[in-house]
Amino acid sequence: MKKVYILLLFLIAAIPFFSCSSDGSPEEPMLIIKFQFDENQVRLNNLGQPTAVAPGNAAQSPVFNTISSHYIELAPNANTLLGNGTVIYHAPETNLGGATAIDFSQSKIVAEGETFLKIPLSEVTAGSYEWMRVSLSYQNYQINIRHQNVDYSGTLASFVGFNTYISEFNIGNNIFQVNENRAQGYWAFGLNNQPYSSSGQAPAGTTTVPNPIEATSPIPRNLNTCVVTGRFASNLVVNGNETDDIVITLSLSINNSFEWQEVTADGKFEPSVGENVVDMGLRGLIPSYVR
Repeated sequence: MKKVYILLLFLIAAIPFFSCSSDGSPEEPMLIIKFQFDENQVRLNNLGQPTAVAPGNAAQSPVFNTISSHYIELAPNANTLLGNGTVIYHAPETNLGGATAIDFSQSKIVAEGETFLKIPLSEVTAGSYEWMRVSLSYQNYQINIRHQNVDYSGTLASFVGFNTYISEFNIGNNIFQVNENRAQGYWAFGLNNQPYSSSGQAPAGTTTVPNPIEATSPIPRNLNTCVVTGRFASNLVVNGNETDDIVITLSLSINNSFEWQEVTADGKFEPSVGENVVDMGLRGLIPSYVR
């Protein structure tokens, strides 16, 4: 009887070890998407060509805090029209504001290097992909402004999606209650550690959206969508039997991406003298991947 009792104790003690080994199956390989910001990356125009700041304007390279995307697509080649590639992400939308809009309250917002998207590779259509399209929707970054000959630092929230329903959001202690749709180009600003805030709307159609394959795969400008297009250095091949994760880094050019029309030609953003924001678009996309 004593031997049976000791044997039962041994079996009970061993159960957790057997359970751990049975639950130790490897995780399914994933496709992971992260963002990177580069102030030295080439500054592109809507056609994906290098460009300088427009005459009469000035610009600065902001210091990014966070970003969000509305739509991500892998495209096999330069002739793949928008929507005909493999769509791997589409953010939640709503009709609370009337017309269909991005639901900002459900947007995933990340900092540089954080995982924005993680999905099983089994959900990605097997194929060879040359291009990547990323529709950006929200940016949050630090900019410098001048007011009455004094320089300040502040935080700008920039909504560059085609249309965004915003209930409310905050910049530090400044709360912005909107409860409406806002078109591409809506922005809000707050001084760091000071009770000052403002908001406004950049002119329609002025947000730069670089697309190097505009001639063969145009982005309809009437959609006002911030779909930035970039090419992999070598095609991303998904064969359907991967055993390791694939991590894609989306390097975005922030090279003088915050642009305004000068009133005082001093290269300083001075909203108090009537200088208006004209462009908040990212200035290019270079996607890369590691396995």
